[in-house]
Amino acid sequence: MKILVATEKPFAKKATDEMRNIAQSAGVELVLLEKYTDVNDFYRAVETVDGLIVRSDKVTKEVVAHAKNLKIVVRAGAGFDNLDLAACTERKIVCMNTPGQNSNAVAELAIGMMIFMARNTFAGGTGSELKGKTLGIHAYGNVGRLVGLLGKAFGMNVIAFDPFVKRENVEKDGVGYVETIEDLYKKANYISLHIPANDKTKKSINYALLSLMPQGAFLINTARKEVVNEEDLVKLMAEREDFKYATDIAPENLAELKEKFGNRVFATPKKMGAETSEANINAGLAAIRQAIGFLKDGIDKFRVN
Repeated sequence: MKILVATEKPFAKKATDEMRNIAQSAGVELVLLEKYTDVNDFYRAVETVDGLIVRSDKVTKEVVAHAKNLKIVVRAGAGFDNLDLAACTERKIVCMNTPGQNSNAVAELAIGMMIFMARNTFAGGTGSELKGKTLGIHAYGNVGRLVGLLGKAFGMNVIAFDPFVKRENVEKDGVGYVETIEDLYKKANYISLHIPANDKTKKSINYALLSLMPQGAFLINTARKEVVNEEDLVKLMAEREDFKYATDIAPENLAELKEKFGNRVFATPKKMGAETSEANINAGLAAIRQAIGFLKDGIDKFRVN
């Protein structure tokens, strides 16, 4: 039994060493393909393996076509839009993610970006404090919940909108439950996005929603760039000099945004929500355990297809 770890951006050595130990203990061979630059190397490496672990690497229909023995793909992280679920499902390949392993890293980044923007990107001048402001959590999953709890620690009033989470599960954290998405945006000085990118959410953060936010509004995006309507964002920020946007996923029109709005817009040079040594290790170990658990015992707890 063989599992391939294909990572253009590798796991930390500590993570891969421990992943190898876990695999050896289970009688599984672990194969590493790291820092590859040619997708053909990926195609060749996946040909004979039973399991595949990736980070942000794209598991396309072409990859699936080369993977003759593949039974399980685990995306080490919460998002899984880099996996072609249809192609995998057609071949009866199970796909999983590792929810929760990167959550604290992303949550801390979201709060850090709030402080960074509130203090004028540390460029000088009078900024503002988080204390006493209202933080709106758009989607109250693993990351959203942690952002809310951290916001409370800063003295923020925290509210959340998530139609898939019961009111009592939000309110038990001391977080206000908001019935409609419009109410969330009307009440929040800060909005922290934690929604997935799918047919319903792409470009859903639009002019109509953002224009509801009060003066001195901040939009923080550690989710996916596709959920923000970038054309609407330009229109809104041109009309409202008080509005600021920080994102961990550089928008397609970043150059335009920076040219027009300067320090009111910030994007990390590369996606870094999960870029902590702790998250790197946690996601890798969860991925190898899940892959082995499925191959040996059929456990598919975190299946996404």
